[in-house]
Parts: sequence; C-alpha cells; structure tokens
Amino acid sequence: MVCRSEKGKALTTVHAKGRTLAVIPKSPERGVDAAARALHAVLVSLEDSKAEDIVTIDIAGKSALGDFMVVVSGRSSRHVMAISDHLLTDLKDEGFGSARVEGQEGGDWVLIDTGDIIVHVFRPEIREFYNIEKMWAAPDMDETVH
Repeated sequence: MVCRSEKGKALTTVHAKGRTLAVIPKSPERGVDAAARALHAVLVSLEDSKAEDIVTIDIAGKSALGDFMVVVSGRSSRHVMAISDHLLTDLKDEGFGSARVEGQEGGDWVLIDTGDIIVHVFRPEIREFYNIEKMWAAPDMDETVH
C-alpha cells in the first residue's frame, strides 16, 4: 500500500490489488482546531491501547516541531510496539494520513510525528533515563541578550 498526500489535498491510497481510494480528511480545519482534534484522537487511541503515565506537554511557542508533545509508557517492548501500531492505524482511520515513525524496530522508544503532535512511546526504564518531560516542561527563559 502506498500513500501520497500534499498539504490541503485529498489523500490517495493505492492498494496492492490495483484499486485506488481517495480519502478526504474529515474536516479542513487548520491551526489550533486541527491540533486539538489530532490531540484528542491521539489520547483516545493511547487510552484504548492501555498506555501508561500519559503526559501531554503544550510546546506551541516553545518549538516549531509541533503544538503538543505526548509522552507515554508501555509495560514491555511488545506493548510499546502494539501502542505504536494501534496509534498509527487510528490516526490513518481518522483521516490524519501517515505519520512519520522512528524506532519501531527496537521497541524501547518509538517516536511518532503527526505534524501537530509528537508522541514518544517508551519502556519505563528508557523514559526514566531520558526524562524528556522535565526538559520540555521547564519554564520559558527570558531571552535577554547581554
């Protein structure tokens, strides 16, 4: 299966059997509305997957990476991979297209980038070691140049 999309256009999925299906996102909202809808879809999927210790961090204005970062834990490598697979399927079903994924082969730390939302799925030991919630939740520093 091959997915192609361009910003603001319908997503086209070409299936192995040669049939083409056009999938149009559920709503054309942009900005805050789109990010809020994506965040809701992500959180529902993570709860369905029994992800643990779900933390949402608002990074809008702190980073150009996205609007929200979500950090969760899975109980084992297999659970981390299952959470990731379930989230990717749910996002695609909700009309968000294909997210970019890193680390899915290992199962220790999987990063899923939907554009507006960045999701980190960790095994508990790896999450504790990197502690990225603390880094991103730090208060904004005054950017005065001396």
